[in-house]
Amino acid sequence: MMKKSKHYFADKDVQVILGTLLRVGVILSMSVVLLGGIIYLLHHGKGLVDYKVFDSSKNQYASILAIFEGIKRMDSQAVIQFGVLLLIFTPITRVVFSIFSFLIERDYM
Repeated sequence: MMKKSKHYFADKDVQVILGTLLRVGVILSMSVVLLGGIIYLLHHGKGLVDYKVFDSSKNQYASILAIFEGIKRMDSQAVIQFGVLLLIFTPITRVVFSIFSFLIERDYM
């Protein structure tokens, strides 16, 4: 005999929450990247970039901790990379929320 689960929220509610979560995550990450781009252009807008040689030693934000240290200094590249991280973590947050909603509803398929 199957147990009926208590419905804390309907399927439509979960869809609305997930849609809002994705929308807010993308808009927030886009805003952070835009802010970083504006800061970058204000500080380095008139300089010319040499694209002939790639120097990988300039990659100072290879870890999340380094990105947060750069954000404390309002470094434009760190702010842009943080926006990209927000964009990456948005669907991950969606999956985690979906798992929790299935567990709350006891929907094990």
